[in-house]
Amino acid sequence: MDHSSQTLQNVREALAAVPELEVLTLPADLERYSRDAYDYSPVLADRFRECRAELVVRPRSRDAVVAVASVCARAQVPLTLRGSGTGNYGQCVPLKAGVVMLMNELRAVRSLDASTGVVEVECGCLLKDLDHALAEQQRQLRLMPSTWRSASVGGFIAGGSGGIGSVRWGFLRDPGHLLALEVVTLEAEPRILHLEATDAEALNHAYGTNGIITALTLTSAPRVAWHEVCIDCDDWSTAVALAQRCQQAAVELFLCTVLDAQIVAGLPAWSGASQGRHRLLLLVSPDGVSTVERIAAAAGAEARCLGAENAHRGNGLRELSWNHTTLHLRQQDPAWTYLQMLLPQPELEAMQALSQRWGDTLLWHLEGVRHAGASRMAAIPLVRWQGEEALQALIDHCRELGAVIFNPHVITVEEGGLGIVDGDQVAAKQRHDPAGLLNPGKLLGWTEA
Repeated sequence: MDHSSQTLQNVREALAAVPELEVLTLPADLERYSRDAYDYSPVLADRFRECRAELVVRPRSRDAVVAVASVCARAQVPLTLRGSGTGNYGQCVPLKAGVVMLMNELRAVRSLDASTGVVEVECGCLLKDLDHALAEQQRQLRLMPSTWRSASVGGFIAGGSGGIGSVRWGFLRDPGHLLALEVVTLEAEPRILHLEATDAEALNHAYGTNGIITALTLTSAPRVAWHEVCIDCDDWSTAVALAQRCQQAAVELFLCTVLDAQIVAGLPAWSGASQGRHRLLLLVSPDGVSTVERIAAAAGAEARCLGAENAHRGNGLRELSWNHTTLHLRQQDPAWTYLQMLLPQPELEAMQALSQRWGDTLLWHLEGVRHAGASRMAAIPLVRWQGEEALQALIDHCRELGAVIFNPHVITVEEGGLGIVDGDQVAAKQRHDPAGLLNPGKLLGWTEA
C-alpha cells in the first residue's frame, strides 16, 4: 500500500528535521531493510516478494524514536520496527509499506546489578555484546538464538521464543525472564511507559505490533565455562534415548541437540566427520562431562569432549544448533525448508510414524527443551520443499499424531504460535497503538477485531 507522494514528502521533510535521526531513501536501503531471513520459507518468500518500505530511519536516541512515532501517527503512516533482521518469519517486513525504523543504534547497557544479575539494556544491543557485559560480572544470558552474535536483544524478545538455553530455562514467555519494558506509544503525542512484568508480557513475542520497545529489564544466570561434547550413535532410537537420559541426569546443560546422520553429513567440515552416524551436540558444565561420557558409554555410543567452548572462537556447537542447522543444509541445497513442533510423548513413536510416510523428505533435528517444568523434545525437522499442498499435508499429519505446530510459513503472531488470539496482546495494541499503525497485518486478533 503505497502512500500519496504528498504524504510521503511531508513525512520525509518532518523526519529530516529530527535531531539524531538518519533518514535513508536509496532504493538499495529500502530493499535491504525490508527483508529478514524469511526466504527459509518458500511460502513467505513468495508472499513478501513485493513488500518494501517507502522510508527507512535510524534513530540514535530515545527522543528521536518519540519524534518518529509522532510523525507517523500524525500522518497515519505505518511504522515497522527492525532489530538486526535475523528472524525467519518476516517479523520486520513492512506489509503495508510506510516507514521502517532501525533500532540498532540504541544499544547501551544502562545498568547491571552485580548481586542479582538483573540487567537493563536498550533494545538494539547485540546479544553478544550484552553477554560480554554480563561476563564482567560472572553472569551470562539465559536464552539466546543461534544467531546470537548478530541478533539484537529487542528483536529476540519481540520476534523469538527460545533457543540455546531452553534445555534449562524453557522459553522467553515463561515467567521470570522478562521483568520490565520501556515502551514508546504510537500516538500524535507519544508517551514513554515503564511496564512491569505483567504488562510487559503482552509485548513478548508480538513482532513489534503493540508498542515500540526501547529498553528491556532481563534476568541472567551465573556464568558457566561450558564444555562441548559430541556423541555419535549408530541407531536413531539410541540417540533420542541418550538425549533424554542426559536431560534427566544431575548435570547442568545449556544445549542438547540431536541430529539425523544425513544432517550431520551436511554440516561444515570443521564440525568433524561422523561416518554416517547420528549425533548429539551438548554444552555441559565442566563437572558434568564425565557423567555424560559414562551415560554414552553405557549405551554403546562414542562421546568426544571438545574442551572448553570459549576456546573455539566462533566455530562451536552453538553454530550447529537450532536454526543454524537449517541454515547449513540450505546453503548446500536451498530446496530444504523446515517445520517447528513440540512432539507428543513418547516422541519416538510419532517420529517413526512420520518417517514411515514421508521418508527422506523429512530429516530429524531435535532440541531438548524445558516445557511447563518438564524435559521435552522440540523438533525442527528439515523438510524437502514439494509445494504448499504437500507441506500442509505434512502439518496435518503431525497434528493428527498430537504434535503442537509452531508454523514458520505464516505471517501472523498467532498462526505461528499456539494458534489462538491473545487478548492481552490485542488490548496492549489498543492502548499503545490505537490507530493500528505498528507493523500492520501481523496481529491476527487486531485484524479480526
